[in-house]
Amino acid sequence: MNYRISQRAASLSPSLTLAIDSKAKQMKADGLDVVGFGAGEPDFDTPQHIKDACAKALAEGFTKYTPASGIPELRKAIADKFQRENGLTYKPSQIIVSCGGKHSCYNTILATCQEGDEVIIPAPYWLSYPEMVKLAGAKPVILETTDKTEFKVTPDQLRAAITPRTRLFILNSPSNPTGTVYTPEEVKAIGDVCIEKGVLILSDEIYEHLLYDGAQHKSVASFSPKHQEHTIVVHGFAKAWSMTGWRLGFLAAPEPVAKAIDAIQSHSTSNPTSFAQKGAVAALTGPQDHLKQWLTEFSKRRQYAFQKLNSIPGISCVNAKGAFYLFPNISGTGLKSTEFCARLLEAEKVAAVPGIAFGADDYIRISYATSMANIEKGLERLERFVRSLK
Repeated sequence: MNYRISQRAASLSPSLTLAIDSKAKQMKADGLDVVGFGAGEPDFDTPQHIKDACAKALAEGFTKYTPASGIPELRKAIADKFQRENGLTYKPSQIIVSCGGKHSCYNTILATCQEGDEVIIPAPYWLSYPEMVKLAGAKPVILETTDKTEFKVTPDQLRAAITPRTRLFILNSPSNPTGTVYTPEEVKAIGDVCIEKGVLILSDEIYEHLLYDGAQHKSVASFSPKHQEHTIVVHGFAKAWSMTGWRLGFLAAPEPVAKAIDAIQSHSTSNPTSFAQKGAVAALTGPQDHLKQWLTEFSKRRQYAFQKLNSIPGISCVNAKGAFYLFPNISGTGLKSTEFCARLLEAEKVAAVPGIAFGADDYIRISYATSMANIEKGLERLERFVRSLK
């Protein structure tokens, strides 16, 4: 039998972050002492009141289909969150609950892009963005940035990249993989260019609540009605509530886009998991005490890792202002990212993600969403590995 694979499927690169995390877990299962820096999820448990709400829903038999775009109670809670925290007014019909933030990104791209369109993506980028664009039949256009500019795209750089085919610009602040946070002034300037050129913005704000050193998050949609008209805000429950395995994301969009996404979702996944949605309501409406504690711990780990990485010969690192990643420059070691990470895992049993997965081959991604003990042990091993290259 000739199993012909579609060109779209064949053109995709599997997720390197998931592959490395999986390999590290397998090595641990085999009894090896592996330190994993690959995970994109908090190492804290989901807050108990959220789990309780989900368990209660299960016990009460809330296990059937829901509306494709989520239960009304959750859509209203999300609309209230945008009003309360971001100063954005959305009707519940403009809110779509999905099977994860990744799903919300994919739905947005599918609903707004088609063959011949171009999507501008700053690099370093979250590795799934270009693959999603390709699946939609559109072309990813990569804008290079470096640590010298804190991995930020300038308005002039964006304006120069826009063509008559540009349909969408992807903004991710706070950023995965760099931890970069655009200032409110920078966000507005980017939004102004997109309005001027008639380009939509996919604003991925899933790390909104994970901020350090006084960094401020302001949604690009919040500057004016025009900015809101040009923006699809993507978000989710994975990071700030440690609900990665729950597979629940959400987005807010102009009515025509939301309607199109609702139609796509109704034919692809149907609704997100019913009882998980009850947990999500509790996440938004219940106590948020956990976040302050998590941020204190994340910031302590971040500062230690930042200082340690910069003390290693051949490595330099700008500090993150958000999320839970550092993106050190390894060009001084003489290795590119894939070889660096492969040899590091083999020699010292430390799993990091090659920067090439994010469009930046002179860097690696280190997640500090792991214990301080792991960070200390892993970075000692990383230093030993780098010094052995001399």
